[in-house]
Amino acid sequence: MNYKHIFSQAIDRLHEEGRYRVFIDILRNRGAYPNARCFHGHNGPKPITVWCSNDYLAMGQHPKVVAAMEEALHDVGAGSGGTRNIGGNTHYHIDLEAELADLHGKEGALLFTSGYVSNEATLATLAKLLPGCIVFSDELNHASMIAGIRNSGCEKRVFRHNDVDHLRELLAAEDPEAPKLIAFESVYSMDGDVAPIAAICDLADEFNALTYLDEVHAVGMYGARGGGISERDDVAGRLTIIEGTLGKAFGVMGGYIAADQMIIDVIRSYAPGFIFTTSLSPVLVAGVLASVRHLKGSSEEREGQQASAALLKQLMADAGLPVMPSVTHIVPLMVGDPVKAKRISDILLAEYGAYVQPINYPTVPRGTERLRFTPGPAHTEAMMRDLVSALVEIWDRLDLEKAERQAA
Repeated sequence: MNYKHIFSQAIDRLHEEGRYRVFIDILRNRGAYPNARCFHGHNGPKPITVWCSNDYLAMGQHPKVVAAMEEALHDVGAGSGGTRNIGGNTHYHIDLEAELADLHGKEGALLFTSGYVSNEATLATLAKLLPGCIVFSDELNHASMIAGIRNSGCEKRVFRHNDVDHLRELLAAEDPEAPKLIAFESVYSMDGDVAPIAAICDLADEFNALTYLDEVHAVGMYGARGGGISERDDVAGRLTIIEGTLGKAFGVMGGYIAADQMIIDVIRSYAPGFIFTTSLSPVLVAGVLASVRHLKGSSEEREGQQASAALLKQLMADAGLPVMPSVTHIVPLMVGDPVKAKRISDILLAEYGAYVQPINYPTVPRGTERLRFTPGPAHTEAMMRDLVSALVEIWDRLDLEKAERQAA
């Protein structure tokens, strides 16, 4: 067995398909986001503007967050000391869980090391504990949710994206006595569309199903206090479990679930992804704590971000660029080819100092490759006009058809 040859062939396939991923070597400039320094292909750092960060509100740069992390570092040191069961539980963790429970109007919350782990661990554990459970999963659910459902070993039914009628058909076809769990997201981050949460909750009530809502691209971003789409639409109380991340709008790192205390205790006690993992550093938790508390009381960042996203969408549309319809803060620009998407990204970075990563399969279906922009409250109108001007020049240089440019 030639192991090296097999691995080499696997990488070669990615190159042939035009979807080999390159990690760009950059450093953000503290307090000056979206400005950063790029070390990729240069003799020394080159100034760039970041357009694809999931630090949507630039809270990773916020003075309150940075100060809280510095204070915690000098107070308790760097690491947590172990798992939550053995030495890794701190007062910071307990305070943050209380804040997150309050954010979603739930009895309790539980921290994980990432949003991926919180989804995988919770869905796998919950469904496994319910004998004969059937999980109903939106077809565009994140890979972490799919992994959790698969690892539960339960029966799975996939419903068409945001299709409530199809979900009803699938629910009605099953044994009324079988345990059921509906798993879906609020904001789908590649298209920027939103789930019909209330309608799904109606079906959950009718068919006696539990609900699991992934709000990772919405927490901090929507609702009067940043509780997500479920807070904005006043449906948080109808959901069994709300899952979120601490590494996007809150600007630091980690994931969590919020639910009633019994479910929190079950996941805390049974989920291997929680039990056997070193807990988040208290330094990180302190930063998130400051971020959550700030965004509960401030809408300035959310309003600035929404205004930036709306302006960039309009500028792109006015320029004839194929910006995809989106009702959220996500600004996807359709390319439809992995090689072209990578080429556009490379030119933007090398010649215009604009950093945006191409999004290829398997993150999105083949033939729908795109550039995904996430303008924040600190992106200025001048930055956006320069970006759009660059995109138009590149579109013309690569001889992309006008019809393609107008397709949206």
